Amino acid sequence: MKIGLVLSGGGARGLAHIGLLQGLKDIGIKPDVVSGASSGALVGALYTAGYTPKQILELVKDHTPSNVILMAISGFFSASGLLKILESAIPKNSFESLRMPFFVTATDINAGIPVAFSEGPLHQLLVASSSIPGLFTPVKHGERYLVDGGVAENLPVACIRQRCDKVIGSHVNHFGYNNYQDKGKLDIIERCFHMAIADTVRASARLCDVLIQPDLRQYNMFEMKYAREIYEVGYKAVIKESKSLEKLAEKSV
Repeated sequence: MKIGLVLSGGGARGLAHIGLLQGLKDIGIKPDVVSGASSGALVGALYTAGYTPKQILELVKDHTPSNVILMAISGFFSASGLLKILESAIPKNSFESLRMPFFVTATDINAGIPVAFSEGPLHQLLVASSSIPGLFTPVKHGERYLVDGGVAENLPVACIRQRCDKVIGSHVNHFGYNNYQDKGKLDIIERCFHMAIADTVRASARLCDVLIQPDLRQYNMFEMKYAREIYEVGYKAVIKESKSLEKLAEKSV
């Protein structure tokens, strides 16, 4: 019996996935398969490469351009710069070198569809999955041009649903909205993006056996300065659902 874990995109809010991983560890649940898009793909890659949640958090708290997650989430650095950081953090450039099966979702910008990858070279696909349109240029992979996985499938459950008996989803965005306040252009961009993908995310959420949704409405997807707070919100969200998760794990033994 296998447990799958799906990590959504969400920019800086993806840091809540790290707290979720620590919470799962503390209640004794370890996934067998991991899937991720955008910032969720980066957290998932580091986790499946063998980093502990606390080690991943330390990478983030450095707040330097050499930070793997910061490089991708901020988007204002070159793809080649992110690639160099990935080469340092995960020296073996292959899905096969990871400690468990891992799926990265990116968006084919020509076909307008999500594409999941789980074998072959890893680094370029992590860059592709994190390539926020308008900030990173599309990544050419074979005949495809790929951008941020969150555009077409921000909660990539479908690619692992048939491989798992139970699936835990970690969705770090929100379906509802506070009353609009003029907080600047980035707030408008973020709100419109999540409105556009909401129906797709809801469909994916229905495929999860347990869906964790930390309340992160006060944090936008472009700010990294609240890393520790976002981590704690993710951790508390898992602990709140600990009974449901423990029952799921018992059924999967």
